[in-house]
Amino acid sequence: MYKVDLNSDLGESFGAFTIGQDEKVLKYVTSANIACGFHGGDPVVMGKTVDLAVRNGVGIGAHPSFPDLQGFGRREMKLSLKEIYHLMLYQMGALEAFVNVHGTRLNHVKPHGALYNMASKFKGHAEAIAESVYDFNPNLILFGLAGSELVKAGRKRGLQVAEEVFADRMYQPDGTLLPRSHPNAMIKDPMEAAYRVIRMVKYGELIAIDGSILPVKADTVCVHGDEPEALEFVRVLTDRLQRNNVFIQTIGGQ
Repeated sequence: MYKVDLNSDLGESFGAFTIGQDEKVLKYVTSANIACGFHGGDPVVMGKTVDLAVRNGVGIGAHPSFPDLQGFGRREMKLSLKEIYHLMLYQMGALEAFVNVHGTRLNHVKPHGALYNMASKFKGHAEAIAESVYDFNPNLILFGLAGSELVKAGRKRGLQVAEEVFADRMYQPDGTLLPRSHPNAMIKDPMEAAYRVIRMVKYGELIAIDGSILPVKADTVCVHGDEPEALEFVRVLTDRLQRNNVFIQTIGGQ
């Protein structure tokens, strides 16, 4: 039997602003990447999201970002590698406080937005992130884009890594994500997304935007929680994966 983790970026509401459908999405996913306040989330939202994740038996992960609340963490920033190391520690520590209060543990770490994309391409960024995760807790699982520099840096540092693919994003022929500025960056049809995910999970085949087929390893599948279609995506994905004999479970067994 095949198996895969299904994750979503959650806890991204802030103050009076509500983003996503966290309470409903958490009924379907097995891992939650919870915003730590730099691109979304605030203390109240973080506490509420951790509580919801615990109630649903979902693996809890930190979702650190560049300090870019207005840009939702999706704008590249020129920070030193030492700054990246420290902003990772700061955000992981913030979320761990809420996790400790609930008597559970952090399961994984997944950088957000521009920080994730830069670490996928740039060795220095990837190594700074891997070093921060290892120093914070070497038992944490590092999520990174399948085949990326972040995955390589995590393995090199001795971390368990999870190679991530995206259900709702299109890929470039080199295996990187198509930039959000591209009109076809997002997949809106959940059935098309499910077909692509099954190809990746069962057959190790990634379909790029030009139709080319690339090899890929899929340990965990992401559905972005801030997208309007998120709930329908996780519903359809769960159904189609199960119909294709793919068992959905949390990485690390939390």
